[in-house]
Amino acid sequence: MTNRYVYGIMADEPVEFETDAVAGADHVYTVSHRRLSAVVSNIDTTEPEETDEDATRHDEVLREVMDRDGGRTVVPMQFGMAFESDRELKNVLRGARPAFRRALNDIEGRIELGLKLVREEDTDIDDDALEDAVADELEPIAAQSVPNDLFSDRLVLNRSYLVERDDRERFDEAVARLEDAHDDLIVRYTGPFAPYSFVDVTIGAQR
Repeated sequence: MTNRYVYGIMADEPVEFETDAVAGADHVYTVSHRRLSAVVSNIDTTEPEETDEDATRHDEVLREVMDRDGGRTVVPMQFGMAFESDRELKNVLRGARPAFRRALNDIEGRIELGLKLVREEDTDIDDDALEDAVADELEPIAAQSVPNDLFSDRLVLNRSYLVERDDRERFDEAVARLEDAHDDLIVRYTGPFAPYSFVDVTIGAQR
């Protein structure tokens, strides 16, 4: 298991811990270069299969890193980034360093939360009025938000929010108020996640 599978990039002190990781790995650690640290585990392929189990493990490793030491900031990588050696990975960290520093600055101290609002069957919802009500409650608290696909006819709103850790309780309370005010909706509130929706750094894996 000589390849390095990358979960995310951070600027904090290195981490090392045992957990169920991608592709059967059980040890997570960091490979560092000039104050950037890649969170990695060792795997025996550069093309890991994206099973549901390993996709969940990828997210759980990121969540564990985020929860350490009172809250760490990590730029998440999409599933499947694997490199043949520390040298190859450090070359990527060197080349993408400005982009990673900008992304880390943008999400410092922040988490991603998700909200889906689903209409009950045979109910009539004023979508525009609902979107306004949601915006009035949540946008003043969130640092940013982005829309996601409405992949179902019953899905009225699907949005991701970038929220300061210190504002998490306020955001929870605002979502609860929305739920109380709309009995005809199913509220699906998820997170925290690493802020996938608010970073745009792509690195090329070794194939």
